[in-house]
Amino acid sequence: MSSHRRALTVTAVTILALAGCSAAPGGPSPIGSGAPVIVPQGPGTAGRTASPGERLGQTGTPVEADVRFAESMIPHHEQALEMTSLVAERTTNPQIRRIADQITLAQGPEIKLLSSWLADQGRPAPAGHGHGPTSYGMAAASELTALDAARGAEFDRMFLRLMIRHHTGALKMAEEELARGQDQRMRLMARDVYAGQSIEIARMKETAR
Repeated sequence: MSSHRRALTVTAVTILALAGCSAAPGGPSPIGSGAPVIVPQGPGTAGRTASPGERLGQTGTPVEADVRFAESMIPHHEQALEMTSLVAERTTNPQIRRIADQITLAQGPEIKLLSSWLADQGRPAPAGHGHGPTSYGMAAASELTALDAARGAEFDRMFLRLMIRHHTGALKMAEEELARGQDQRMRLMARDVYAGQSIEIARMKETAR
């Protein structure tokens, strides 16, 4: 995992911890007058210093776009993990294995963060995932069956094709959240997804050449 992606993931965990720990029943605790707290912004953007009394992790009541992002991204990530779980026994290509490891390391924790956020809203995490190649790049059941049966170079080509399309769908989901969402935690997650998966798409396209 790149240092940039690790930093973003740590940032997401920190924001969730600030929002969930030391919080009064009515919401996150306000910033006091002690050491300054730096609030991260988008990728490539300098952070800002939180104001005294500001409540981190809360920008008002989450809107429908925030819930839709979390409920859609969980099954989307789960399908990516389903694909990466096939890699170890189907290819010895070190580049494919490295890409799969990076995806697994990033998306497993993100599923937990998204599920925790939904629980905070009193909503269960979605169970299972549907299959449909037109749904944000999701692979159809027949495509997953073909990937499962492939080996070696054929598997590598199919894995990269499906995962690039899958990641491209995730970028669209992140863009929609950033355009319509209001919850700080979900918007931070969307920035993380967009930054990390853009890098991974570039790496997969380079590997596919």
